[in-house]
Amino acid sequence: MERLARLVIAHRRWVLAAWLLLAVVGGYAAPQATSALSYDFSLPGQPGYESNLDITERFGNGGGNPPILLVVGDREQPVPISSGETVGRLAAQAAPGARVASFADQPALLSTDKTVGVVVVYPRPLPGSEIYGAALPALKAIAAQAQESTGVPVAVTGQDELASGGGGGGVDILAETLFGGIGALVVLALVFGSFLAIMPLLIAAASILTTFLIVWGLTAVTDVSFIVQYLLALIGLGVAIDYALLLVTRWREERGHGADNAEAVHRAMVTAGRSVLFSGITVAVSLAALIALPVPFLRSIGFTGLLIPVVSVIAALTLLPALLLTVGPRLAWPHRRSPEPDSRLWHRVGVIVVRHRWWSALAAIVVLLAMAAPLVGLQLGQPTNDSLASTGGPAGTAITHVEESGLGAGLTAPVEIVTTDPQRVIAAVSEVDGVAAVIAPGSWTAGGRSVVDAWTTADASSGTGADAAAAIRTAAEKTGADVGGAPAQNADFIDAVYGNAWWIILIIVIVTFALLVRALRSIVLPLKALLLNVISLAAAYGITVLVWQDGVGTQLLFDQDSSGAITVWIPIAVFAFLFGLSMDYEVFLLSRIREEYDTTGDTDEATVVGVARTGRLVTCAALVLFLAFISLSRVPATDVKILATALALGIIIDATIVRGVLAPALVAALGPINWWLPRRLRPSAPQEGGTP
Repeated sequence: MERLARLVIAHRRWVLAAWLLLAVVGGYAAPQATSALSYDFSLPGQPGYESNLDITERFGNGGGNPPILLVVGDREQPVPISSGETVGRLAAQAAPGARVASFADQPALLSTDKTVGVVVVYPRPLPGSEIYGAALPALKAIAAQAQESTGVPVAVTGQDELASGGGGGGVDILAETLFGGIGALVVLALVFGSFLAIMPLLIAAASILTTFLIVWGLTAVTDVSFIVQYLLALIGLGVAIDYALLLVTRWREERGHGADNAEAVHRAMVTAGRSVLFSGITVAVSLAALIALPVPFLRSIGFTGLLIPVVSVIAALTLLPALLLTVGPRLAWPHRRSPEPDSRLWHRVGVIVVRHRWWSALAAIVVLLAMAAPLVGLQLGQPTNDSLASTGGPAGTAITHVEESGLGAGLTAPVEIVTTDPQRVIAAVSEVDGVAAVIAPGSWTAGGRSVVDAWTTADASSGTGADAAAAIRTAAEKTGADVGGAPAQNADFIDAVYGNAWWIILIIVIVTFALLVRALRSIVLPLKALLLNVISLAAAYGITVLVWQDGVGTQLLFDQDSSGAITVWIPIAVFAFLFGLSMDYEVFLLSRIREEYDTTGDTDEATVVGVARTGRLVTCAALVLFLAFISLSRVPATDVKILATALALGIIIDATIVRGVLAPALVAALGPINWWLPRRLRPSAPQEGGTP
């Protein structure tokens, strides 16, 4: 850090010019990168995915791509069989190459009271975000045409139509980033009370644009998941601002102590800069672990997601000092805030927590464990039909008619079975508990093999439905058939990811522990930090399950019903991001406590001062990230909303209960034990410039 500080101070103009060039080129690259992102969710080597590949290649549709459902009737009066013939014929014309099954020749698709009939359509999928971008509009048009010609209500539904709320359309990531940026600017203006508030935003802008430039290059050599665009823009906004906030706050503090501008920049870099470096590495390590998972889209999130902290750290340690040296003093006007970081509120909190350390720790642990309790009932799957339908629209009404008529909620995600003996499969699967119906249209045959569709009475994303889908798979495989469809692929995803998660988490923990030992010069503090991170993560998971799976407050907060399940990829992605982001605040707090302890030798005093001097900083940094995640929750996709909820909860829980109460209480309670370090790990000489 000493050498880097001297280098930046000596070559500030070159640093500014280099970052300006990167930002300009990154501005051009950002839209190019987003248009090149992949929507692939492949699971190479997994039987369900391989079966889906076979179905798609053999028939040109289906497999992992759910069907579109044309729902005829509205439960008011019986529907004529002729309407099923008409809708089926028009659907085949509107979607050439599609597999079609109609209630006109498949009685299982007609309700027992004959008031609702379904035409199942598997169109040819297109690459990109809207696999049915051509088929859906055409099928909507023929639904209106069929309704006019038959006089019977016809509506289009299915997982894709439900997920889009019946309206389709994409997400303007620039608008969401600007929304988060405006919220961050308000927070920063309150923190600094001067034009310094724009400094962290400049760092964030440069970091985000540069990261998109790198991602654009990566898309030329490998697939990068579309999810990355949200993470780069919004998490990148929060992380870059966090790091810049820490450095600018320390720079103001040093200026307030009488240092000239260059010396203040130097001191900020060798103290706060060390914290930024270790924090960024910790976040990068947790994300890099995703690369080890046997799932391509999660790997892409891992190797591109780690760019967020890496580029943000580089910008904070090069561009920010150059800006402070060039225009920092001028932007400090109008001086409406004291340069001292001490907060009276957080000083009082620190005093109370230290004075009542054991009771504070106990109370915080009880609260966190209560928050984590719902995690016991975690159900992994996809959002249920009821959740997607609750956003309204004709698609939601249509799927409600299907479920209420007794046709089976699992019809939106059937189990697809490939076999040479469909009758044997039908006989075997029909005996399974929880099966709503089984169909094997004669036209669903190619190359001597046929597709049999079976679906569950309960929604396949519910616990009951998932169990029934697994039983269908077992029964079909016993006949020698290959089993695909969304339920089989989801089950394989869970096995592939969470079967390997334990050793990936172990790697993250070991590497993070080693980094923290180096940063804090202690064995006990890193162990405590890791333990608190686990408790904090469990609490965030628990409340996310309570809100989204159990439906407590979902209508109030998001104006839709509970998802009924947590999307299969979200827990591991949340762990990778939240583990590192939460550790940021631990490093900020413990580094300052360590610095004060080295000065005073008094653990209690160091804890109070550390809380007082980082409390406002951590609160504001967490608020900035929270606002970024609120922006992320505005994305229409339910999956992304669940992800944003978990990340936002994790940050707030960590910055308040954990870092504000539990962490300082345990530091005070452990006293001298905090600072124990084996002799062979102790530095041979005092570190210049203090501790991180």
